[in-house]
Amino acid sequence: MADASLIIERAQVLCYRTFDIAEEIDLEHARRVVSSDTRRLKLGRENSQYLQLPNPPLAFELGRRALALRHGPVTVDVTARLFDHGAASIILRVPVPPGTTLEALTSLADELYDSAALEELALELIESVRKMIAPAVQGPHLWNQNESYTVLFVERIEGNPTADELMARADLARVLLGEVDSKPLSPREREAVTQARFSYTVDDLVVIDWNSAFVYEPSGSSDIPDLLEVANAQLLEFRYYDELLDAHIARIHDEVQARRHNFVALFRSPYRALARETLATLVNLNEFIERVENSLKIIGDFYLAKVYEAAVKRMRIPSWQGSVTRKQQLLAQTYGLLKGEVDTDRSHTLELTVVMLIVLEIVFAVVRAFEP
Repeated sequence: MADASLIIERAQVLCYRTFDIAEEIDLEHARRVVSSDTRRLKLGRENSQYLQLPNPPLAFELGRRALALRHGPVTVDVTARLFDHGAASIILRVPVPPGTTLEALTSLADELYDSAALEELALELIESVRKMIAPAVQGPHLWNQNESYTVLFVERIEGNPTADELMARADLARVLLGEVDSKPLSPREREAVTQARFSYTVDDLVVIDWNSAFVYEPSGSSDIPDLLEVANAQLLEFRYYDELLDAHIARIHDEVQARRHNFVALFRSPYRALARETLATLVNLNEFIERVENSLKIIGDFYLAKVYEAAVKRMRIPSWQGSVTRKQQLLAQTYGLLKGEVDTDRSHTLELTVVMLIVLEIVFAVVRAFEP
């Protein structure tokens, strides 16, 4: 059970809503069109040089907004962050009043995880961001799904407990799950939720779950929340392209079935346009995968790298990436078959042309033979 004497003195809840808004965003162009001050993501923790951001995401402030909660509206600070692979995050910083108990934090987390008001506000804000950066966007759109993540970012707790003390005194599994029921969780469930936990010093702690994380960081460094946001954006992109590939593969099947018995198919392959479109999809997909995979590179096995790799695994990104890769291979095979059909059609057309020329030559020879 959680220790009721744990009092939070300084904390905030970082609520992320990440959207796919474009095929690509020119971050330097976006920096010029955004009127407010902008900044590129830069990790500042020791050994952070072993995590490279080839094209760091661009962030800018959107000011303050009122967020409706059960006990009344609260004022939240809002930040937007753009990724070159087409994702954009809306980050709402919900303040945690000093003196909040761990039980009250759990209740707040439970509300924020599924807050309709937060979702509505995030949608309103992403629309304003899309209009703001329109000149810097290639292939604008807004996918009808988004990826959410919540970081409980605690800087100070009364008595300054160490990481081990915090794990012993606090039921962090309940906090991460937003579990407000008084019935205790099973030991196995608690361990499953908190298994991905790390500490760099005895005084800090991060516990990562699939849709939330608890970060106890007395230094105030935002490196870990920033890494979790990068991973969350990668997850969104793989989910988006997985659905896109599903739709494209299904459409290829439908069009092949529809055109198979077309009368025109006797004289000309009906798959030429479809093959060109499939090739274009493959090229775009290869560019997308390269941008997403290169959004963060690990070149050393240090603390931040371990945290990031654990987040990637916990968010099940490898599973989504594997699904996209398999469908990419299937699409490549399909393109090979379509191209084979087109090449065969071209070969038949060439053969027919040669035969017609021979027939014409024979006709002309016969005509000349019977001329007076």
